[in-house]
Amino acid sequence: MIAIDLAGKVAIVTGGGRGVGRGISERLLEAGAEVVICGRKQPERLPRAGGREACFAEADVREIEAIARVVAFATERFGRLDVLVNNAGGSPAAPAATASPRFSEKIIQLNLIAPLHFAQQANAVMQRQPEGGAIVNIASVSGQRPSPGTAAYAAAKAGLLSLTQTLAVEWAPKVRVNAVTAGMIETELAHLHYGDAEARARVASTVPLGRLGTPRDVGDLCVFLASPLASYVSGASLLMHGGGERPAFLGAVSGSHS
Repeated sequence: MIAIDLAGKVAIVTGGGRGVGRGISERLLEAGAEVVICGRKQPERLPRAGGREACFAEADVREIEAIARVVAFATERFGRLDVLVNNAGGSPAAPAATASPRFSEKIIQLNLIAPLHFAQQANAVMQRQPEGGAIVNIASVSGQRPSPGTAAYAAAKAGLLSLTQTLAVEWAPKVRVNAVTAGMIETELAHLHYGDAEARARVASTVPLGRLGTPRDVGDLCVFLASPLASYVSGASLLMHGGGERPAFLGAVSGSHS
């Protein structure tokens, strides 16, 4: 087993209090990092692992002043910033034909503009450090395939993948920038996307590996990308989708749509 030691490192995880973000925060804590999470509301229970607890900074990541406060909080408390995980995001379903302009703008702001602004602030700190730093953007397979019902979200995630590649070139060699392109993940809100337990089991059966991903799966990949093991990985999008989706035509050929 390969053990990754991030002791002495400081990480910010946006939206780190629940779901995928919580899984990422807990894995970073387990690996020894100090973790600052941010969100609009403090979770009832902060992420805790490895005998330590994450710190919380209140922030709406769509506000540039709030981003600056989070970065300042982390650097003033711990003296450095080594890792940024741009995890905050998401979107409720909305048909593209009727989604309001304001809705679409807010979704793109949350899933693309906010990560850019946060990355800029983190990069400014990391460039001054001898060891530089690592930025991980949490993307989605929705940015690589049609995503009916979440058009603005998918477009933003596609933009995030492009942004990752560009920042990796501009900010090298001090700062590595990568993306985790996640597939279907089972969180406490999975029922909103995939239905009840029976429906989720059917959805899981469509994944080649036979299950939905977990927040810890995403956290494992983030820990790797933040570590020296990934020291020559930058500008990459690591697919984490359990093998992807079976081509629809196969079901049509066999007469089965499962």
